[in-house]
Amino acid sequence: MTQDEMKKAAAVKALDFIDNDTIVGVGTGSTVNHFIDALATIKERIRGAVSSSEESSRRLEAHGIEVFDLNSVDVLDVYIDGADEVTEHLQMIKGGGAALTREKIVAAVAKTFICIADDSKQVPVLGQFPLPVEVIPMARSYVARELVKLGGDPVYRQGVITDNGNVILDVHNMNLTAPSEMEEKINGIVGVVTNGLFAHRGADILVTGTKAGVSVSKLN
Repeated sequence: MTQDEMKKAAAVKALDFIDNDTIVGVGTGSTVNHFIDALATIKERIRGAVSSSEESSRRLEAHGIEVFDLNSVDVLDVYIDGADEVTEHLQMIKGGGAALTREKIVAAVAKTFICIADDSKQVPVLGQFPLPVEVIPMARSYVARELVKLGGDPVYRQGVITDNGNVILDVHNMNLTAPSEMEEKINGIVGVVTNGLFAHRGADILVTGTKAGVSVSKLN
């Protein structure tokens, strides 16, 4: 299978975790786009979706799937999203598509977080993929200086404005051997909205598309 076919296989497998008459949390990205297309085939069985980005909302609505505001939803049974990197402990780097803050919020609400990915996203240690940090625009330079103090090399993602009206710094060469600790440190910098480390709230289930088929692993 090609990489795109592996993404699609993982996305389709995620349908197995969708109960009837539920509202589904939906992430953002190329693998999630396959999931949204697959979700459309069972849209009569679900109530609708909560989306982590304007892009995903448009795709869901184009399929005739109702998109709910998260503030109107008490409980999300499941949240389906991809990852830029994921470890065997199901901790992740996310935010390549600049939707990390809304993704982190929806993940916090969901009872079960299912990560869907192709096997190229699995890594022994996080950090080869630059860590996205969402920043209030006026704090960009200050936050960049603070990130340098933490050992990273921040690069302003020019031309990108998040759905929340903020900017992204992509941090290269960051030591992420203790991802939960680093997640807290970066979020403690004034001006940071959040960062792309999903360590405190990682995935509960990882669905991986491989050349040999789809594998499912759960957090022990």
